[in-house]
Amino acid sequence: MIVMKFGGTSVESAEAVARVCEIVRARLDQRPVVIVSAMGKTTNRLLAMARHAAAGNRDEALRECEELHRFHRAEALPLPKPEERADLEKLLDEHFQELSELLRGLAILGELTPRSLDAVASYGERLSAQILAAALRGRGVAAEALDSRRLIVTDRRFTQATPLFAETNARLARTIPPLARERVPVLGGFIGATEEGVTTTLGRGGSDFTASIVGAALDVGEIQIWTDVDGMLTADPNLVEGARRVKTISFAEAAELAYFGAKVLHPATVLPAVEKNIPVLILNSRRPQAAGTRIVAETVPCRNPVKSIACKRGITVVDVHSTRMLMAHGFLHRIFEVFDECETAVDLLATSEVSVSLTIDNTERLEEIAARLRQFAEVGIEQRQAIVCLVGDNIRYTPGIAARTFGALAGINVRMISQGASLRNLSFVVAEDDAPRAVRALHEEFFREADPEVFE
Repeated sequence: MIVMKFGGTSVESAEAVARVCEIVRARLDQRPVVIVSAMGKTTNRLLAMARHAAAGNRDEALRECEELHRFHRAEALPLPKPEERADLEKLLDEHFQELSELLRGLAILGELTPRSLDAVASYGERLSAQILAAALRGRGVAAEALDSRRLIVTDRRFTQATPLFAETNARLARTIPPLARERVPVLGGFIGATEEGVTTTLGRGGSDFTASIVGAALDVGEIQIWTDVDGMLTADPNLVEGARRVKTISFAEAAELAYFGAKVLHPATVLPAVEKNIPVLILNSRRPQAAGTRIVAETVPCRNPVKSIACKRGITVVDVHSTRMLMAHGFLHRIFEVFDECETAVDLLATSEVSVSLTIDNTERLEEIAARLRQFAEVGIEQRQAIVCLVGDNIRYTPGIAARTFGALAGINVRMISQGASLRNLSFVVAEDDAPRAVRALHEEFFREADPEVFE
């Protein structure tokens, strides 16, 4: 048994969905379980209309809802068998009627809670699963759409829910294997529900996480993440023209890259797979013949010290300084207590006796954080920064990496450096405008010659 997850760009149109159907049909002997994202930019459109409704722009929200309805009808209705078309049309109409009623309710209340946001955002994956299942049947593949909210049980942390694995695993094991013997199960990613049945989401990019949850629960042979690129690359191809495909990479390296900006994979994806030692493949739905990238548990031998370079933009540096804390314990505790209570994650950290510099990518509560920190320290804030991160298991064993790195960055001001927390990455902060030049310079330095066993 395998899990196949298809992202939004892989199901963005009728043509793309038809292509996915052929990819699934070619792997029926492996008993696939399919996880699907919302079509194209559907989730962004849903969130936008929810915000319009809550802001009192009811007519704008309903207009956007009708546009999305027309889009789904146009792309979905050519896909099923003629005799199933009316059923799919009715299903689409019912879902969008529900959605429009929900938007009207938000407009009346004038408030958008995390719970309401999840309810609106869930429609994309719920529709996508039904459409893909109908499309598969239209091409002679027995398939059935399942409501993920009945299978993925989570806590009540709306918009960022965490699965309750014991109950989730039990439901998946009870439901999926018997069905997969006869039909292809199709589930919407990203969504779940509390034990009481209230809709939740796993956060943006959570469809990858769903694939890993399902794969681990069923102990499948591999988890395939189908996207619109050939796999993980040595750098963002939008920044580096000569970026190479990484054939094989370790779970630990992939997790570092995902966290620090490699958008091919959701950071949480690898966790359930690691625990079960299930390989994860990154594949291209537009070029299914491409070999992709294989992510495995063990370290991958490589002659290059660096496996890939990630870049995470939209970073804010927060500097905290207090001479009053010289030789006093509790300084870091007080700082991180503020970030904890403001529910804001920290990426990088550099510290001395009286100064701490750290980076965040979520500035929603930045003013509150700064105000609370100023109660006991001076605070400086620099926005429009970027984290550049060199990742590779060999970094820890290779002398001179830092010298080569900063030699390549001649003329670029490095704002902050972090190494040691993870022995497989070297991270630093530069101005956002300098990030493309920094990535290109480092790629030239570390991939001038590439191990053919690992890179293509």
